[in-house]
Amino acid sequence: MRISERILNMPESPVRKMDGIASKVKESGINILHLNIGDPDIKTPDAFWQAIHNYKEPILGYGKSEGYPELIYAMQRYYKKFNLDFDYDELLITSGGSEALSLVLSTVCDYQEEIIVFEPFYTNYNGFADVTDVVPIAITTSSKNGFHLPAKEEITSKITPKTKAILFSNPGNPTGTIYTKEEIEMLADIALEHDLFIISDEVYREFVYDNLEYVSSASIDRIKDRVVIIDSISKRYSACGARVGSIASKNKELMKQILKICQNRLCTPTIDQVGAAALYNADQAFLDDVKEEYDNRRNLIYDELNGDPNISFIKPAGAFYLILDLDIEDAEHFVTWLLTEFNIDNETVMLAPAQGFYTHKEYGKKQVRLAYILDCNKLKRAAIIIKEGLKKYKELY
Repeated sequence: MRISERILNMPESPVRKMDGIASKVKESGINILHLNIGDPDIKTPDAFWQAIHNYKEPILGYGKSEGYPELIYAMQRYYKKFNLDFDYDELLITSGGSEALSLVLSTVCDYQEEIIVFEPFYTNYNGFADVTDVVPIAITTSSKNGFHLPAKEEITSKITPKTKAILFSNPGNPTGTIYTKEEIEMLADIALEHDLFIISDEVYREFVYDNLEYVSSASIDRIKDRVVIIDSISKRYSACGARVGSIASKNKELMKQILKICQNRLCTPTIDQVGAAALYNADQAFLDDVKEEYDNRRNLIYDELNGDPNISFIKPAGAFYLILDLDIEDAEHFVTWLLTEFNIDNETVMLAPAQGFYTHKEYGKKQVRLAYILDCNKLKRAAIIIKEGLKKYKELY
């Protein structure tokens, strides 16, 4: 039987491709400190579980295709904290940010049309582009300047008659970069001049450090009908398993068309949405505390790794990721070796090879992504293992 070229061409997830190896390592009695995936260890707020426990409808029937009304109302209130005002029909609830991205790409682009992305980028952008038959045109950014955007001319040089949108995450995954107001304004100008959509992944909106200004693309009035926000409760409320995401846009015609796909998939799971509504209605203090915790983790991992002769990186400004440049030739080989051949007191670390965050496969070979999603004590142990492991690896290879 023949399998589709579409799925055969879809890349494996660089953060999950070694799960099988990791399982065997654990079976051998080695503890793994997982820094390869953004799955936080922060306790999910009790409000989520209480809301689900209190949901007493006698029949769990289909929900509304656009989403659970109480959740949409709660999200409207949430966005107003950022001076973003969305009508009820300008919000759609999805099964995680991943479905949100897939729905938007399917609606904005026809087959073989193009989107501009800035690499390294969240690897699922590549995966969903393949599944929807959209072509990502990557513009490479550099660790030397913190992965900020290149000049306007370099971006516009990649635009063709097939280009439909610019897709990026802000704060950045996997880089932790916060784009400046000037960068967001530049992208707005490009969108206007070339008749493009802006697809802004703002999942990490709450995690901005060092008193930096965060600018949402949706706050730029002149492009408000061109901006589509991808969002999720996964990281913000430490609820990755709930799979509740969303799409927000002032472009009512676009949202009307996306709703047609939502109607075909019927609805997002009701129970998860009930819990999500409670999270959005929760006290701001939770988000403040979580941000402070990640900031502490960021500072610790920076202090522990900065200055090591085999590692170079710029301190991230947001989210909970950073890209490490390693003084080796093959980061994927090192990640596998660290996982299977090296440990300290029966403990090792799992990282994500960064090559999978690029479309240009010659890039990222010496880089890894580290997700600082474990508590400070575990992060400190992880830093020791990484440094000692690198030293030993270089002696062998």
